Amino acid sequence: MGYEVRGGPAATEESRAGNGARSGPRLVAVSDLHVRYAENRDIVEGLHPESDEDWLLVAGDVGEYVADVRRTLELLAGRFAKVVWTPGNHELWTPPGDPVQLRGEQRYEHLVRICRELGVVTPEDPFPVWEGPGGPVAIAPLFVLYDYSFRPAGARSKEEALVIAEQAGVVCRDEFLLHPDPHPSRDAWCRARLRITEARLSEVPPELPTVLVNHFPLVREPTRVLWHPEFALWCGTEATADWPRRFRASAVVHGHLHVPRLVWWEGVPHQEVSLGYPREWRRRPGTPGRPVEVFPLVPDGARA
Repeated sequence: MGYEVRGGPAATEESRAGNGARSGPRLVAVSDLHVRYAENRDIVEGLHPESDEDWLLVAGDVGEYVADVRRTLELLAGRFAKVVWTPGNHELWTPPGDPVQLRGEQRYEHLVRICRELGVVTPEDPFPVWEGPGGPVAIAPLFVLYDYSFRPAGARSKEEALVIAEQAGVVCRDEFLLHPDPHPSRDAWCRARLRITEARLSEVPPELPTVLVNHFPLVREPTRVLWHPEFALWCGTEATADWPRRFRASAVVHGHLHVPRLVWWEGVPHQEVSLGYPREWRRRPGTPGRPVEVFPLVPDGARA
């Protein structure tokens, strides 16, 4: 136990919208760069905008070590007109080998300070407004965790769900490395973040649509492809299921599943934009780690 089980059907190049080259500013996204892997670092070194006006959304899991996160975001911030970051579970880990041994909220706040030094937008900053194609639209990086509400069939509680997952051989490493301090649990931290984030989204002017960027999916539907459905426990919260509609989302961007694809749900495109681990992206066709153009889209998945 103590490993992470992820995976699912490989996405084809055609299933990831917005990969056609064009001139002019582009709103593109990546996630799950996992730069502790040398092969992934090489991919990140090759990431460049297609225009000087491109914005890059980084939907979490850059890496586990603070120095790796800083180095990667500094590189990307030097290339793209604007970089927007939201944390994944891996940034919130406290690995034994990381010289920075901050935990929980202190670790997150430390990462936010680093981003501000680099000019990278975080969930604690004013939401920038994209004025490029399809705009204006508010780009809203979110930090919302999970609360074990994506439960397997038959589980009536978090405790029952965790037992079912363990019996299936699925235990997320967050259980050992992601500390919720000062909150009593990860789901308690999630509830606190839900309150904070919902209040911030409610302040967006009602005439302004949004692009919601979170590491975890905001609805459960994208998790249906997981080889091990028990892993969905660590993939989000039912509390955000109506957020895309309530907060006028023109698009939702997320990572975490390591199954890059586009899902339309209740009229809103949900794009999983992860690179993932080398053993995963080597099986996929196309160029690994290529930023995905995430907005604007039309219902058939093509760029508007």
